[in-house]
Amino acid sequence: MKPAAEQQERNLAKRIRASYIALLVPYVIFAIVGLAYFGRVYSRYEEMLRSVVAASQFSLDFKKDFDYETYLLIAGNVSPEESPLFGMLADAGRVVDDLEQVKDQGENGKRLQSVGKYLDNLETYIQRIDDNLSQPDRYEENILIWENDVQIVTSLIRDTMNEYIYYENRALMQAQQENRALVEDFLKISVGILAVILIAALIFSYVVPLRITRPIEEQVREEQMRLRKAEFELLQAQINPHFLYNTLDAIVWSAEAGNEKQVVRMVRSLSEFFRMSLNKGKEIVTVREELMHVRSYLEIQQVRYQDILTYRIDVPEEYGDRRIPKITLQPLVENALYHGIKNRRGGGAITVSAREEDDLLILYVRDDGIGMSAERLAQIREGLTEQAPEKSAIYGLYNVNERIRLDFGEEYGLSIDSEEGTGTTVEIRLPKISTEIVENQTPALQ
Repeated sequence: MKPAAEQQERNLAKRIRASYIALLVPYVIFAIVGLAYFGRVYSRYEEMLRSVVAASQFSLDFKKDFDYETYLLIAGNVSPEESPLFGMLADAGRVVDDLEQVKDQGENGKRLQSVGKYLDNLETYIQRIDDNLSQPDRYEENILIWENDVQIVTSLIRDTMNEYIYYENRALMQAQQENRALVEDFLKISVGILAVILIAALIFSYVVPLRITRPIEEQVREEQMRLRKAEFELLQAQINPHFLYNTLDAIVWSAEAGNEKQVVRMVRSLSEFFRMSLNKGKEIVTVREELMHVRSYLEIQQVRYQDILTYRIDVPEEYGDRRIPKITLQPLVENALYHGIKNRRGGGAITVSAREEDDLLILYVRDDGIGMSAERLAQIREGLTEQAPEKSAIYGLYNVNERIRLDFGEEYGLSIDSEEGTGTTVEIRLPKISTEIVENQTPALQ
């Protein structure tokens, strides 16, 4: 009987092991398939992130360098043989070619095709300038090509690349949400399978979810941090290089005129402007810091447009410790200057003010410029909520609005009112958050 009992025990052990295997095999298959899928998803995610970083560098540097090198060639500071322009076009073309290798880009693929065509146009313009250099008295014609053709096309390249970056970032955010949903579904199914194993075997199953989910959750957190870094680099890339060129030109003119005090004031304001733009990489700053940034910008512009621009910053000091996304006010002030004041005969004024209402901090950027028609106002209001704003002016407002909504919620953001011939007011609605609350309770906003 003993050998028979031992045989039964062995058979029972086999059945138990077979039952364990039958229970574990679906789980193992599910885990392998799930992890393989996550690997593919995150590979695509990293590829998109790399494309955003590469495009950000292209958009930030190309226009500034290309416009400058073209002027040096026209001015005779470098010979055609020494000029790096054709090399810059070749390098830019390689960047575009590399970006085109990213799969499933949809409309962004068309934007890259447009950039490729713009680069071809630039090559044609540079060839024309090169041909003119071999002939006498063609300087004015080359300057016209530089101002009316080269600078316009490099602006189009910059704007198109900014659009490419924006939609790649939207795709990254969507991918992030999809990844989070996948993790949640994965966890739900895992818990279900583990519950079956617990009921059937009563052992070993409670540790499985931890072993599977911990590395996935850590990877999701890492990807979230990388996405926020890419968004910040995009924001830095949006500083208009024309502002720097024009400011440096104004400094040179003032220095040549012997106006030393004005030179010192402009250099100090320019230094303060870029110091606040960087601000140690912080994305959320105090209202006081943001107003210092705007004041530096307006001080510089007032020197350049002293005959047409006045400004006033009327924000109570007690609001200084409230929190605001960095570079929120400056794009709105720039819009007021270039689209309102400059187009009005006799100039005008820009006013920045603020008030608090319940749990809201409300800031205003007002100008008494040319304003806009009711039809144009309706277009801009619609553009603030569209997923694909077409005009660059709307894109600046849209970008500020989206960053506020992303940081604080959809109930906050911009609204705009305008009357033709009277002026425009942009209202910024923010939560009334103080420095101490952000530092102690809201690490996501650091």
